[in-house]
Amino acid sequence: MHPGPARRGTADPVKSLMHHHRALCERAVSPLEIAAGLEAHGLTDRTAARYRHRDVFALAEELYARTPAGPAEPPPPVAPAPHPDAGARAGWTLLALLPGAACLATAGALRLTEGALGGGARAAVVLTGALLACLALRLCLLRGPLRAPEGAGRAGLYACWLLSFAVYGEELIAQVISGGPDGPWQPAPAPLLGLAAAIAPAAWCAHLFTVRARRKLHGSRALDEFGAGVRPLLLAAVALFLCALLPLLHLADLGLGGTGTPVAAAALGVLLFLARLLAAHGLPGPGTAALAAACAVEAAAPALVLAARLPGLDPLARPVHALVQAGGTGVVPALACGAAALGLLVHASAALSRASAHTRT
Repeated sequence: MHPGPARRGTADPVKSLMHHHRALCERAVSPLEIAAGLEAHGLTDRTAARYRHRDVFALAEELYARTPAGPAEPPPPVAPAPHPDAGARAGWTLLALLPGAACLATAGALRLTEGALGGGARAAVVLTGALLACLALRLCLLRGPLRAPEGAGRAGLYACWLLSFAVYGEELIAQVISGGPDGPWQPAPAPLLGLAAAIAPAAWCAHLFTVRARRKLHGSRALDEFGAGVRPLLLAAVALFLCALLPLLHLADLGLGGTGTPVAAAALGVLLFLARLLAAHGLPGPGTAALAAACAVEAAAPALVLAARLPGLDPLARPVHALVQAGGTGVVPALACGAAALGLLVHASAALSRASAHTRT
């Protein structure tokens, strides 16, 4: 049965809605795709009651059933299955292990050649290892659960700043507070090694969250029901990643001569994980904003101390001095990344509980 042309004032509200979203209904391959599209346009279960349906899913089912069949053309490609085969999983898992392997090999080469190579040769080893790690990171972000449709963009630049600050930031703040900078900064490579090794757990946590969220989407009958079920999945994924990240950071710090787990690096890892998880679901903007905010706070700390050296601007450095006296130089990046990660988690719990974030055209 082919519905007639939509007319104003018709007693059938579904017909006018179908006319308004005709393109969405005609290209949909399932009622679920229509439901996600309607939700993306702002329709909720409460709004569906105005169209005489209990929820958006029921409304989408009627729209799908009443949409006239299109011309005999090849059907559009079906959305990828939520369960990639074992070969695909093994492929992106192997790629996710490469950045950590490159960093570990570089650290091992530096340890084995300590005292045998000059400064120039050691710098060449570090540069080679950094290039290999960056290349491996680029490859693992092109495939698998951490792949973002729109690429890194400005988020990549902010992530580079945050990673550089994790290596050199604490020494920079210490020298600036003591009257410097007055010498070469001593790097702290342990956070890089731990974060690089945590890419594989991050990929698996993102994979598990995506698979279980899409299962729940296919089994839900209301948007509120789906959202209430996805939020615990997100918190579980973040907690699982943190449980994997903390031991890796601790081992990396101990292996390179440290004394414990860098809290700032753990906060940075969670921030990067949430930003990439949102980007992988087509929502890169909030993650980029959170990364930029963390960069701004980290840059502001030494800038305020330096500005306080000008006559009459002494109060500018008091917040930084108070933070460093309370928790050491690591409290600045820990506060910056921790606050940004917490805010991003609150946003992600709302954004990723929408059905439209878990469907692919």
